[in-house]
Amino acid sequence: MIIHRSSLVLLMLAVAAPVSAADTTRVPKPVIETGKGEQCVESTGFMRKNHMELLKHQRDETMHKGIRTRNHSLNGCIECHASRSNSSVVGSDRNFCQSCHSYAAVKLDCFECHASKPKAAAGRAAQKPAGVAQLLTGQAAK
Repeated sequence: MIIHRSSLVLLMLAVAAPVSAADTTRVPKPVIETGKGEQCVESTGFMRKNHMELLKHQRDETMHKGIRTRNHSLNGCIECHASRSNSSVVGSDRNFCQSCHSYAAVKLDCFECHASKPKAAAGRAAQKPAGVAQLLTGQAAK
């Protein structure tokens, strides 16, 4: 089979040509379910870039200084961004946290210790937290 020089040049150009903007990439963008909240506490661009810094700052304020706020708390994020289908931020590539972390190939280790689902509001109201003395003596709150 004889390939003409012009055909070879055209073939090489076709292979080497950049992908046009209309073409899709080889790696599909994450598909994320919308959260339950009306609006995030910060802009989307800011949160994409800085969410981990906010979470680390919140952790330091809570764990080291005992200051608890809801504005940038992990629980607040989970309550708003939990999926409507499985009530979690992980477990599926459509879930809020897992979708982007899978796309970016970033290990998501928050939920090795933290719950990935929001606490049920009714469950929180019905439960009475045990005091320190009750925990130490083994007597449950009634």
